[in-house]
Amino acid sequence: MDVSQYLEIFIDESNEHLQSISDGVMVLEKEPDNQDTINEIFRAAHSLKGMAGTMGYKRMQNLTHDMENVFSEVRNGNINVTSEMCDVLFQCMDALETYVSNIQANQDEGTDDNEDIIKALNAFIAGVGGDKKDKKDTPKEEAAKEEAAKEEAPKEEAGKAAAGDALEGLTLADFEKAAVNEAIEKNISVYNIKVSVEESCVLKAARAFLVFKNLEGHCEVIKSDPTTQDIEDERFDFDFRILITTEEPLDTIINIIKSVSEIKDAESKQVTEKIGEEAEKEEVKQETKPAKQETKPAKPAAKPAGKEAAKPAAKPVSHTVRVDIEKLDVLMNLVSELIIAKNGLVSASNDGENGGIKSANFTEQIEYLERVTTNLHESVMKVRMMPIESVISKFPRMVRDLSKKLDKKMELYITGEDTELDRTVIDEIGDPIMHMIRNSADHGLEPTEVRIERGKPEAGTIELNAFQEGNNVVIEVKDDGNGVDTERVKAKAVEKGAITQEQADSMTEKEAIDLLFRPSFSTAEKITDVSGRGVGLDVVKSKIEALGGDVEVKSVFGQGSTFSIRLPLTLAIIQALMVKLGDEKYAISLGSIETIEDIAISEIKYVHAKEVIHLRGSVIPLIRLREILDVPGEPEESDTIVVVIVRKGDKLAGLVVDSLIGQMEIVIKSLGKYISINKMISGATILGDGSVALIIDANTLV
Repeated sequence: MDVSQYLEIFIDESNEHLQSISDGVMVLEKEPDNQDTINEIFRAAHSLKGMAGTMGYKRMQNLTHDMENVFSEVRNGNINVTSEMCDVLFQCMDALETYVSNIQANQDEGTDDNEDIIKALNAFIAGVGGDKKDKKDTPKEEAAKEEAAKEEAPKEEAGKAAAGDALEGLTLADFEKAAVNEAIEKNISVYNIKVSVEESCVLKAARAFLVFKNLEGHCEVIKSDPTTQDIEDERFDFDFRILITTEEPLDTIINIIKSVSEIKDAESKQVTEKIGEEAEKEEVKQETKPAKQETKPAKPAAKPAGKEAAKPAAKPVSHTVRVDIEKLDVLMNLVSELIIAKNGLVSASNDGENGGIKSANFTEQIEYLERVTTNLHESVMKVRMMPIESVISKFPRMVRDLSKKLDKKMELYITGEDTELDRTVIDEIGDPIMHMIRNSADHGLEPTEVRIERGKPEAGTIELNAFQEGNNVVIEVKDDGNGVDTERVKAKAVEKGAITQEQADSMTEKEAIDLLFRPSFSTAEKITDVSGRGVGLDVVKSKIEALGGDVEVKSVFGQGSTFSIRLPLTLAIIQALMVKLGDEKYAISLGSIETIEDIAISEIKYVHAKEVIHLRGSVIPLIRLREILDVPGEPEESDTIVVVIVRKGDKLAGLVVDSLIGQMEIVIKSLGKYISINKMISGATILGDGSVALIIDANTLV
């Protein structure tokens, strides 16, 4: 069976189940008796085991099987969840993640059997009494088997009374009896087949599923006992019955069933007589109904608790589709081209007086096209958006591990996990956020004894907040720790030769904090596996700036610090202000523009020989774009200048331009690696007349 076509789905779903188990274990560590969480972990481990087995990944299957056994005992109340158990379960998670990443890289799980972890898991089960490697031995399941046997007896009686020995063990509903009678009338064979699975089989449900799958097209299954849902949930011992109608020889059907691995046997009885009307009416009234009522309360005992609660939640799944990100990129590109074409038409209609097209109807159609393309763009953007939760869900586990490794008590609080970002941005921000959290845990939070001396709570607090602000998403990592010791940072930078003592003495606090973002800079005294190699905040800065965002730090010594990442919502299509410098056109993202001002030349002042303006209580430095961008020619003489005030975090700057063209929806096109261009140009766009305009990165200029 070729399973490679299912590989992508397997990897996606495995990661979802692993995340679900990891979240559950975090909850269990604090609430060991939380039954819903225990059931959720059991179900996720069970699904993971089934998937791994179906795909043929035996090591992964064995590990999840043992993990499932532990949770089977926990559910039955035979074992209590302890901190040691959580440690072993997290080792399990790491091992399973390694299997999944190996499979993703080369379709092979690797050769590590993780025997130590399996031994540790079985030690928990052995503690219950005897080494129980298989969950079938648990006392509650034995009781469930006896109960099932008792229930089977009246069922069999009813079956025999209704249709003799051939229907042994099966109770049929009216429509099922009608189907049997119709088949016999048409000379189609009816068989009652008992399928037995080998007792060593780990994946009973998967084997049963393959039996049903392989029989498709060869026969019609009228009835299965237990029901297909119960078989799927592995709520059967080692055999199940199916009542089928077929026109093919019995040998063919039996061979198909036995061709599935780990199927031990298939015994059949042919139903040759119609099912009698009188017997049916009497027996259904007296036997079937009470039997059904009696079995209903017994069902939850054999069913994983919480299964009913899970069913309604499963419905919305049918409303989602997994789409390859590359397909969305193609779609986005087409929308981009459509917007460029629309801009071309707008441009053509505006040039009416120069021999272009000009009519009321044409203008109306252009406006309609503009509305449609804007709506289409927004729709595609929404499809590409993903909640940030998919990135930050792994951090509670990381903080738990750091807490143990650094021997500091700490809590992580997360808000805004439903804030959405473009998928391409989501893929890139995991590392920067991880580095910031590790930085807070290691450098930010003080040792417990220092916190107690300072009158702070024993456990340090790290907050991870995400929220939308205009066209940006802001992600903050806050801690109530020591704050940045700027003197120590400066001393370390001098010691490393990054700056001179004179530079250090004249530095502002903000400039000293910026030293933290220099490559290979670290204030750690010794190198550990948490920090000290100087790889961290420089990664944060370079990654975020490559995404068109910026990083900011606010810190109060002794009270804590806040690291903020600001990112654009999208990297593809933006609203921009078009400006003119000489004969050249440039675009500035509206997201970074604060206001646009006409400033009299006489209002320009000088501070340290640099031009500034005083505007509503703020001193704003001027940046003359003509000079920076080497625009040919001289600006026209005028008493006023046009200044575009841009903001980066809490800093403002005024970009001096010749004139304004207006607001426009533009498509950002990368300049690629061929043009090594100054950082202040973030890309280019194609205008309506086919010419190219460069996009100014206001962040870099500020």
